[in-house]
Amino acid sequence: MPTADTTGPPTLPTRKPRDDEIDVFGVTHPGHVRKDNQDHFLICALRKQIVVRVSSLPEADLMEDTERLAFLAMVADGVGGGVKGGEASRVALQAVTQYVSRSMRCYYAAGADDQQFYDALVEGAHQCHEEILRRGDEDPEYRGMATTLTLYFGVWPRAYLLQVGDSRCYLLRNGELTQLTRDQTMAQEMVDLGVMKAEDAAATRLAHTLSSAIGGSQTDPTVSRFDMTWGHVLLLCSDGLTRHVSDERIRDVLRSMTSARQACDDLLQEALDGGGSDNITIVVGRALQR
Repeated sequence: MPTADTTGPPTLPTRKPRDDEIDVFGVTHPGHVRKDNQDHFLICALRKQIVVRVSSLPEADLMEDTERLAFLAMVADGVGGGVKGGEASRVALQAVTQYVSRSMRCYYAAGADDQQFYDALVEGAHQCHEEILRRGDEDPEYRGMATTLTLYFGVWPRAYLLQVGDSRCYLLRNGELTQLTRDQTMAQEMVDLGVMKAEDAAATRLAHTLSSAIGGSQTDPTVSRFDMTWGHVLLLCSDGLTRHVSDERIRDVLRSMTSARQACDDLLQEALDGGGSDNITIVVGRALQR
């Protein structure tokens, strides 16, 4: 079921940010231990793309429209070892991007409501899940591959968040950091059931055992919605960051950031300095009014 943001409504902006008012950057690194980087990320804008090629109309080029409809950012952390994990995360981002692009255009054309778009995002995740399973059936080398998927979809000022697995999305608002996603791990399941305390569960192997994944034995996509406004900072990351950098330190870096690139670079370095035991992927974005 979709969930709503419960941290209080921001003051909604009166206009959409221009492209030059969006400060966004992403980095990925294999870390110090693993040879391969099985993480992937993607940042892109979806546009109308009305481009006049030939016309008898005078000044037809004035009809051209490349307005940004939405902003898309994703992080995927592959599971499966060797080439499997990297292939799974790559396929996931490509497949979901194509599906969401088609859905977004239909969303605008048909004037769909929130529930229809929630359903479209979940369906996109399920189709991606089936595609990864199909590839594993066709090629035994890729059998067993899976990936997390954390997807931010911004239709300013509205934002949608799709979550599968334990990559995370954080929002810095008014100086306070909130984790918007719930880790889909066996440890979190135990905590939710009251079987384990959060601090005890975090120290076990269950903290890194996924209860839901794209391509895994079970996939349970969840979708939530919240609002963005000027100055809010969004962070997507794989668990290679959060294994070594605390939420408090992430908050401090985002509070003092001078640019999305600087924040990504600083957080990456802190994860590496803290051990770099896994692949590390970080995406940071914000809108700054000029």
